[in-house]
Amino acid sequence: MVERQFSKLRAPVRFRYPAQNFEEEYHGPMDPIRKLEDSRSNGARPLAARIRPQKLDDVVGQEHLVGAGKPLRVAIEKKHKFSFIIWGPPGTGKTTIARIYARALDAELFELSAVSAGKEDIRKIVALDAKGKEKVLFLDEIHRFNKSQQDFLLPYVESGELTLIGATTENPSFEVIAPLLSRCRVFVLEPLSEEALWQIVGKACKELQRPNVKAKPAGRSPVAKTGRSSATRVGKDAFDWLLGYANGDARKALGMMEGAQSLYGEVTPETLNKALESPHLRYDKKGEEHYDIISAFIKSMRASQADAAIYYLARMVEAGEDPLFIARRMVVFASEDIGLAQPTALVVANAVFRACETIGYPECAINLAHGVAYLASAKKNRSAYDALRAAQADVHEHGNLPIPKKIRNPVTKLMKELEYGKGYEKYSQESYLPEKLKKKKYLK
Repeated sequence: MVERQFSKLRAPVRFRYPAQNFEEEYHGPMDPIRKLEDSRSNGARPLAARIRPQKLDDVVGQEHLVGAGKPLRVAIEKKHKFSFIIWGPPGTGKTTIARIYARALDAELFELSAVSAGKEDIRKIVALDAKGKEKVLFLDEIHRFNKSQQDFLLPYVESGELTLIGATTENPSFEVIAPLLSRCRVFVLEPLSEEALWQIVGKACKELQRPNVKAKPAGRSPVAKTGRSSATRVGKDAFDWLLGYANGDARKALGMMEGAQSLYGEVTPETLNKALESPHLRYDKKGEEHYDIISAFIKSMRASQADAAIYYLARMVEAGEDPLFIARRMVVFASEDIGLAQPTALVVANAVFRACETIGYPECAINLAHGVAYLASAKKNRSAYDALRAAQADVHEHGNLPIPKKIRNPVTKLMKELEYGKGYEKYSQESYLPEKLKKKKYLK
C-alpha cells in the first residue's frame, strides 16, 4: 500500500499535508517536504487503500466507538483534542480512525511506524513549522517503541506539543510505559463482524468496476453488473471463504479478493485458493473443518498419538491457522490433560507460545512441532482439571457457603472479637472447607 512504503535511504516518516486532503500523500525526510513521487492513479493503488473511508459516517463496524453518541464520534464531532491509543487486531480501522480524527481537527498528521522510526524522527516533527496547526502523530505499532523511546516522547505529549495516536495489536497495559499510558485514553477495536465484512465486500465490488451492487437479500450474495450479459458474483461460498480467512481483518479479505479478481477475473473459492497458492486446502477458520481439525489435534495428543497430532498440526499450519491459536490450545492442554503427571509440560507449552509470539511463521511451526511431540508423549493426569470442575459444580449448587471462622483474616479489632482466625493452625489436618462440604474430596 502507498501508506506503507518507506524509503530505505530516508527517514521513515510518513505524513499527509494538510490532513484534510485525503488524496495527497507524502513521505521521506522531514526537510524538505517531498510529495510522494509514486503518485499512482487510484486504480493502481491497492483495493484496501482505494476504499478506505474518508469520513466517520463511512466507517464500517466499531459501533461501540463511532456510533451515535459514542466516545470517538463525540470527540471527533466536537473537535476535542486529546491523545489516545487504539488497541485492536489488524485490519479493523486503526489507521482510518486516526486520519479521520486529524482531519476533524484540521491538523497536520504525521505517520510513523515504530518498527523503523526513532527519536530523531520525533525531533524532526517537533521542529517542523506547522503554520499554527495542531500536530497529530500517528505512531503505528507503538508497542515496538522501547522504554527509552517512549520516555523521549512523553514530554511532548504531556505539554500538548504533539497529540499522540498510538496503534497497537498488543495489550497497552504491558507494552506502553505507565506515565505515557496515563496521559492517553485507550479505545479497544473489535474484529470486524460478518455483517461489517459483508458491507466492505460490497464496497469492494463497486470499486472493482462493478457498479450497482445490490443490498444483501436473504440467502443471496453481493451482485454487481459489469455491463456484460451476465452478472458477476461474490458468491456465498466465496464470501464464507473470505470471512474465515480474514478472521475479522478487512485488509486480508480485500487483499485476497483483489488477488483472485486480478489473476483469474472472478472471485470464487477456487480462485481464492489459487491466489493463496494452496489450491488443495479447504480449511476454513470459521467452518466445520476448523473445529474438526482442532478437535482431532487435541484428541490425538490426549491419546498420546504423536504422529496423528503432528499431522493435524501440519494441516493447520499449511492452511495458515494463527500459530497463537494453536499454541493457546497447547497451553490449556498441558494443564488439563497432563497436569500433575508432568508439571513441566506447562513450562514447555508456555515456551512454545512465547516462541510463536516472537518468531512467527514460517519458523515457529518448528517450535509448535517440538511442543506437540513433547505433550503427546507425556504421561497424562486430569485430576486437577476434574477437581476444578467438581468444585465449580458445588459452587453453582450451594452458592457462597460461609468460610470457617478460623481461616478468616482478623484485620480489625471487631473481627478478632468475632473470633476470626481463632484456633488457626498452619498445618492442621482438619478440613478447611465450608461446614456443608467438610467430607468433600475434589482432588483424587
